Amino acid sequence: MKQRRVISVFMLTMINVATIGSVKNWAVTAEYGFSSVFFFLFAALIFFIPTSLISAELATGWPKTGGVFAWVKEAFGHRTGFLAAWLLWVQNIVWYPTALSFIAATIAYIFNPELAINNWYTFCTILIVFWAITLVNLRGMRTSGWISSLGMIFGTFLPGLFIILLGLIWYLSGFPSQIPFTKESFIPNLGSLNQLVLFAGVLISLAGMEMSAVHARDVEHPKKNYPKAIFYSALLILGLSIPGVLSIAIVVPQQDISLLAGSLQAIAIFLQKYGLNTFMPTFAALIAIGTIASVSTWTVGPTKALLAAAHVGDLPPLFRRINKNAMPTPLLIFQAIVVSFISLLFIFLPTLNEAYWILLALVTELYLIMYLLMFAAAIKLRYKHPDVERPYKIPGKNFGMWCVAGLGILSSLFTMIVGILPPAHIKVTNRGLYTFFMLAGVVIFSLGPTVILLFQKEEWKNRLDHEHHQ
Repeated sequence: MKQRRVISVFMLTMINVATIGSVKNWAVTAEYGFSSVFFFLFAALIFFIPTSLISAELATGWPKTGGVFAWVKEAFGHRTGFLAAWLLWVQNIVWYPTALSFIAATIAYIFNPELAINNWYTFCTILIVFWAITLVNLRGMRTSGWISSLGMIFGTFLPGLFIILLGLIWYLSGFPSQIPFTKESFIPNLGSLNQLVLFAGVLISLAGMEMSAVHARDVEHPKKNYPKAIFYSALLILGLSIPGVLSIAIVVPQQDISLLAGSLQAIAIFLQKYGLNTFMPTFAALIAIGTIASVSTWTVGPTKALLAAAHVGDLPPLFRRINKNAMPTPLLIFQAIVVSFISLLFIFLPTLNEAYWILLALVTELYLIMYLLMFAAAIKLRYKHPDVERPYKIPGKNFGMWCVAGLGILSSLFTMIVGILPPAHIKVTNRGLYTFFMLAGVVIFSLGPTVILLFQKEEWKNRLDHEHHQ
């Protein structure tokens, strides 16, 4: 039976923007003030654009279900492909609690802003929201796509445009600005390690363009539409993020910016200034909806890569099961259980900001290892399979590929090195312990596939052959 293609250019663009362009990321970057614009453009040039171009070539050349898993496996063989799929999944597992803690802080602003700094409230909200998202996603990809699209419009575009508009009015009205707009403040101090550590947060906020590639087979006319959707997504994400970040930086003093609720702090200040306090719960609800849509989008994507790995016998047969909506039920349930455990950090660490940053930094390290594999795979496949038709191809022959993928590899390595260190503005209980936790976390999570394959049984593969012959 031929699979119906259910994702349009508009929907794919919305999935990408919901994946990456969340208002949630703005607070981390607002710490930079005016130089955030420099860092955004720099991160776009050395990382975001290479990721987008390489994802477009790989997704249209190898539009198999599995995305990164299929590409890396094609280039470097089975085990490395499994590692790439595993890293994509596991970094998400660590990321979900950060996004969910933001949702918890946002919901607190609807009822009682004091709850935004309450550890137990945060933990309980994370559990309720993530399990609800998991159950909704079991309904299928079309439902998931619509959640992304609607959540994107109401939860990111509307509040995002509102923050930008009020920031512009604030600036043009001559109200005091927390940041100077000068040439000196635009160019950051690149010799400062603290500035470079924060840059890791900016760079990773632009990660995820390869995620929609797992849906390449579901896209109508993928050869033409996939690159088109990537181009529209890039314009929208940067067009919203840069003015949005500046609007927060203008009104919230740098030392007061909450990583969990920075955008809401800005909205609260704007609304108070203009006497519109009654609208605060409405905006908090909209932003919560937008972030829930973002988490919902990510809930399915990485499990598709693991499902592809399970189908070739890397995981027990249980994890190959899908429901009538073609959703990997056991994988999604298992994922929700693991997320519930990791979220316990929000109870045990003294401040929510510290828990948030540690998880975000660990996500960055794991994610960038996956990107290194993806960029290297793109180069390798140009030599290994030069004749495979790639409807979208990076121009400049192999030299062009080396330039684009090489830039991605260098930016990833650089960010991994600075990302191991804690930033000065976040209060960390013990800096040595922090670095140890980061290194240990990277090693432990990266060893997952090696440990699983040690226990691999022959029947994982035999069962597969049996299924194929039925």
